[in-house]
Amino acid sequence: MMSTQANTIQLTLAQALIRHLANQYIEIDGEVVRLCGGGFAIFGHGNVTCLGEALYNHKDELPIYRGQNEQSMGFAAAAYAKQKLRQRFMFCTASAGPGTSNLLTSAALAHANRLPVLMLCGDTFQTRLPDPVLQQMEHFGDPTFGVNDAFKAVSRYWDRITHPAQIIQSLPNAIRTMLDPADCGPAFIGLPQDVQGWVHDYPIEFFEKKIHRIRRSHADPQEISEAVTLLKSAKRPIIIAGGGVQYSGAVKALTKFAEAHKIPVVETIAGRANLLNDHPLNIGPIGVTGSDSANAVAAEADVILAVGTRLQDFTTGSWTVFDKKAQIISINVGRHDAHKHRSLPVVGDAKTSLNAVHNELSEYKAPDDWANKAQQYRKTWDAYVANNVSYGNKPNSYAQVIGVVNSLCDKRDRIIAAAGGLPAEITANWRTLDVGTVDVEFGYSCMGYEIAGGWGAKIAQSEKEPNQDTIVFTGDGSYLMMNSDIYSSVLTGQKLIIIVLDNGGFAVINKLQNGTGNVSFNNLIADSNIKSEPFAVDFEAHARSMGAEAETVANPAELAEAFKRAKSANKTYVICMQVDPYEGWTNQGHAWWEVGTPHISDSENITTAHVNIEAGRKQQRKGV
Repeated sequence: MMSTQANTIQLTLAQALIRHLANQYIEIDGEVVRLCGGGFAIFGHGNVTCLGEALYNHKDELPIYRGQNEQSMGFAAAAYAKQKLRQRFMFCTASAGPGTSNLLTSAALAHANRLPVLMLCGDTFQTRLPDPVLQQMEHFGDPTFGVNDAFKAVSRYWDRITHPAQIIQSLPNAIRTMLDPADCGPAFIGLPQDVQGWVHDYPIEFFEKKIHRIRRSHADPQEISEAVTLLKSAKRPIIIAGGGVQYSGAVKALTKFAEAHKIPVVETIAGRANLLNDHPLNIGPIGVTGSDSANAVAAEADVILAVGTRLQDFTTGSWTVFDKKAQIISINVGRHDAHKHRSLPVVGDAKTSLNAVHNELSEYKAPDDWANKAQQYRKTWDAYVANNVSYGNKPNSYAQVIGVVNSLCDKRDRIIAAAGGLPAEITANWRTLDVGTVDVEFGYSCMGYEIAGGWGAKIAQSEKEPNQDTIVFTGDGSYLMMNSDIYSSVLTGQKLIIIVLDNGGFAVINKLQNGTGNVSFNNLIADSNIKSEPFAVDFEAHARSMGAEAETVANPAELAEAFKRAKSANKTYVICMQVDPYEGWTNQGHAWWEVGTPHISDSENITTAHVNIEAGRKQQRKGV
C-alpha cells in the first residue's frame, strides 16, 4: 500500500527485501538478465508466515525450489553460482534453529570456494517477549548471541536486521559483496521472526530497476612492469592457471598469452578446463592430485606466473613442487592471495592484467627447448593416462569409469565431483573437451556436494544449454551422506546422470590410513563396528524409489552401454557399479602432501611411515 508520505510505499521488511531483490539485474555479454536466479526454500515457523508470503507474491520473477535439506540447498546454490561464473546467484531461506544451522556447512563451502550465495535465515524475536522460543539456543550471559552468530566465521557479509529500515543499507551491501571479484563469497542476513512482519515507509527508489556490472580491477603499472622484468629474465617459465581465469573471462587472454610467449601452462583443480586437453601448451594438472608432467616442469621452473589461484596445498604439494629458488608472480584480484609465499604481486583482474603484461612483454618467448621438454613430459603422461583408463583384465577402477564417460559424453556436458577419491582421479585422468565444463569441488572437499551441486548446476545449465547433460560422479560414502536431491531433480525436471561407484566405504581415506602405516579401521564398512555381515546397498532400488531411472552394471563395458541409455533418457538416470577399494588407483602424478603423523608409536609400520613422509619435507618452501 502507498504511504501517506510522498514517494514512499509501506511494506513489511520481508516484502521490501524480496521486491528489491526481484528488481536487481546484471549485464552479461551485452544481455541484461535478472541477477538472482531464484531461491531454495524450506519453510518453518521462522520464515514461512512473513518471508514465505513475500516470496509467493514474486514466485514468477524469483522461482522457488523446495529443498529436501538445507545443507543440500546451499550446495545447489553454490554450484549454480559456479556454473554462472559468479555473475548470478541464488538465495537460500531457512527457518530459525536447526534449519538455519544446517546451512553452516554449505556456507563454509561457498566461502572456501569464493562463491556468492545469499542466506536469508529466521532468527529469534527482537522483542524477546516470548523468550525462550522454540529452537532458541540460549546463552545465559549474552541474550543477543545465538546460532546465527556462527555464520560470522563462514560469511563474507553478515548482518542481523533489528529494524525494517536497516535492509535499505544491508541488502545492497550484501549484493555488492557477492559481486565483488576480490571479496566474493556468501552473504548472511538474519531475519528475526517479528521484524520480518514489521512495516516501514520505504522510498520508492529502493525498488527501481538496477543493472549491475562486474567491475574489473586494474593492476598498478609498477606491479605490471616488475612482473614483465622478471618474466623477461626467465629461462624456464610456467603458468599456473586457476579457477579465477574462468571467473574473469580470461581463458582467451590466457591462451593468447601462452601461445605468444611459448610458456607451458599447468592447471589447478579449480582451473581444470581452462585449456583443452590437446592444446600443445597444456602440460597437465599440477600438485598432489596432478600429473607427472606438470609437477616435473614445476620442479624445474625458474619463474612461475600464477593466475587466479589461491595456491592451496593440493596445488603446491604443501609448497614442495617448486624449486626453492623459483620466483612466483601472482596475478590475483584478491590482495591476500596475490602476496602469498613471497610472490611478486600483481593485484588486479586476471584478464586485464594478463593483457597488460602481454603488451609490455613484447617479443619475449621462452626458449624452444623448454617448451619441447614440457611437451615431451606431457606425451609420457598421456600414455600413462591412456593405459590407466583402459579396461580388460584389470579390477574395476575410478579411472576406467572416467575414461568411459569421457569418451562418450558431449563436449559441453558438465561434470561434477567432490571429496573422496574421485576428485584426484578426475583431475588426473579427465581429458578436457571444452572450456569451463568441469566442477571438481575441492576448495572445501565436501562430501554430499555431488548430487545437490549437480541439481544446482543443472538449473543453471538449463537456462542456456538445456540439451546438455550434467554428469555427477559420486562414491557410495557421499551418496549415503546426501542423496535426496535425486528426488528434487526428478520433481523439477532437471535431469542428471549420476554415476555411483561403490567401493564399500570411505576407501580413499582407508588408502591414506594404510599409506601412513595404520591398519584399516572404521573407514571401509567391513572394518567398522558392525554387528552383521557387510552387505552392498542396493543403490539402484534406492534411486528408483525417488523416481529416477536406474540400473546396475558389472564392468566398464556394461557401463558404456548404460551411459548411452542414460544420455537418451528424459529424466534423472543413476548408474551403479562396484569398484575395487584397493586396486586401480592412479599411482603416478602425486606430489608430496603434508599430513600429521605420529612422531612416536608402538607400531613399527607407523614409525617407518612417519620417517618416510618427513623425508619429503626437505623440499618445502618456508614462506609466508
